[in-house]
Amino acid sequence: MVTLDQFRVFFDKLAQTYSENEEYLTDLDSAIGDADHGVNLKRGFTAAQKQLAETEQNSIGDLLKTVSMQLIKTVGGASGPLYGTFFLKASMAAGNARELDAVQLCKAFEEGVAGLIARGKAEVGDKTMIDTWVPAMEAMKEAAKNAPSSVREMLVQGAAAAETGMKSTVDIIAKKGRASYLGERSRGHQDPGATSSYLMLKTAAETLG
Repeated sequence: MVTLDQFRVFFDKLAQTYSENEEYLTDLDSAIGDADHGVNLKRGFTAAQKQLAETEQNSIGDLLKTVSMQLIKTVGGASGPLYGTFFLKASMAAGNARELDAVQLCKAFEEGVAGLIARGKAEVGDKTMIDTWVPAMEAMKEAAKNAPSSVREMLVQGAAAAETGMKSTVDIIAKKGRASYLGERSRGHQDPGATSSYLMLKTAAETLG
């Protein structure tokens, strides 16, 4: 089971992760985007961390909704609405629960990814964060089915698939966002959104399992 307190640790660690990787993510974005992805995520998740520390959340759903609202409010570009939507949809699936098993957590993430797809209108092969999330979800659903009592195993499998998906974006020609304006020149660059999504799943495997 993953608890409400573990989610608090997850978001503390995630804010640290994006702070430590600010320059890396911004460098990736400077090649094919607006050169602000790292800056935006550091600002947004630091704001979310601060809000969580200053307010009380009585359920996992409350916590995820709090994060969602802060990201939508403070993160510029496309990543704010996208990650905000992810956590908002996940919060609705988590509801009033104070702990989730692997199947329930997988469902919350699955609803979040459905929100990402609906909001961004992207699919696998478009060179976006969806190239990370879809294979990760496929791996997590399979793991949750085979070992419903092991949150850690599910998240480890998801992070491994996410890394493969992230790396696949290097050879893809972008079809969405500012990177799509570059056409063939977008090939050879790893997508920053796919990278920040991998970092999120890697951090989840380290803190929620």
